[in-house]
Amino acid sequence: MTSETPPKENLQIKSTAADTFKRLMRFMSFRVLMLVVTIVVAVYSTIMIANMGGYVDTIMRNDIRESTIMKVAAMTANKPISGDARRQMQEEMIALEEKRLGLDTPFIIRSFRYLGNALTLNLGRAIYMVSDHGSKAVRAIILERLPATLLLMGTAELFLFFTSVFLALMLSRSYGSFWDKLVITLSPTSAAPPWFYGIFFILIFAAVLKILPFGGMVSSPPPETTIGYSLDLLKHMILPASSLVISAFFISLYNWRTFFLIYSSEDYVDMAKAKGLTSRNIESRYILRPTLPTIITNFALLIISLWTGATITETVFLWPGLGRTIFRAIGFYDTPVIVGTTIIYAYLLALTVFLLDFVYAIVDPRVKVGGGNK
Repeated sequence: MTSETPPKENLQIKSTAADTFKRLMRFMSFRVLMLVVTIVVAVYSTIMIANMGGYVDTIMRNDIRESTIMKVAAMTANKPISGDARRQMQEEMIALEEKRLGLDTPFIIRSFRYLGNALTLNLGRAIYMVSDHGSKAVRAIILERLPATLLLMGTAELFLFFTSVFLALMLSRSYGSFWDKLVITLSPTSAAPPWFYGIFFILIFAAVLKILPFGGMVSSPPPETTIGYSLDLLKHMILPASSLVISAFFISLYNWRTFFLIYSSEDYVDMAKAKGLTSRNIESRYILRPTLPTIITNFALLIISLWTGATITETVFLWPGLGRTIFRAIGFYDTPVIVGTTIIYAYLLALTVFLLDFVYAIVDPRVKVGGGNK
């Protein structure tokens, strides 16, 4: 005898699957639409802020006029030329330069042109900044600086994240112990930014003890062998990476320790202890499992934050990363570089937020993508 599913149950299963699919599609469409709107508003706001509402155009025009006058004066220093001819030459050169930079069109029109180019990742060319290799393309500048930033930030931030989570889990077992009180006492030291610690590290280990370099990524000239280059790179990375870790270590440890303590005091954890489960099983099943969405969220946001780098810290240590490049771009009012780094970060953030909704549903059965009670 063979058992068959009744027709009514088949129809109910198909109807439930269709409703789930429709709800999922509505949810995905709404999320994508909201993320797109958010990106557009954020990028256009960045364009307006970077241009100071168009005031940067006035600064650029003044710079163009000043440099053009000096250039024409140098060109005509030993030539008999009338004042009218000199002024005409200046105005023609100024007009050509303003046209090359797009200053011959109103700012409001150019702002929407910048927005369209940014959203399509047509980043264009930098206005003032020139990379070490002579390229002025924004994409080339970003790709040149990004590896240095990922190396420094990735090493420091990943070490900080995993170390904090591991040690905080250990501290949550010994609430009120000496080490627990020590972490609480030292947590206010994280109020100081990384560059503040970096200056002290430079004074102590570079100026006084002379055992580590003041800054830079490698020595000049760099070692010729691969092993020598790697060791020299690690030596230069010790101080900036240490400043990044030390500045956030105790507050990160304190936050995670408090977070695990909250879940350790739940009733189901006390029930597991009463059943005689080992500490390892309790931590993996009853503490880490419910906190996994939060841990994943922090880790995902950490990964995309590596992109921006540590602006002031990289500048203090002369680290040739993207953070230092953004700092210089702000000083030069170089809008294409500022907008280029912002739009890529915005896309990474939007993609991460979109994917996290589905990751939550995978790691936590209580979360349902698209909402609903079924």
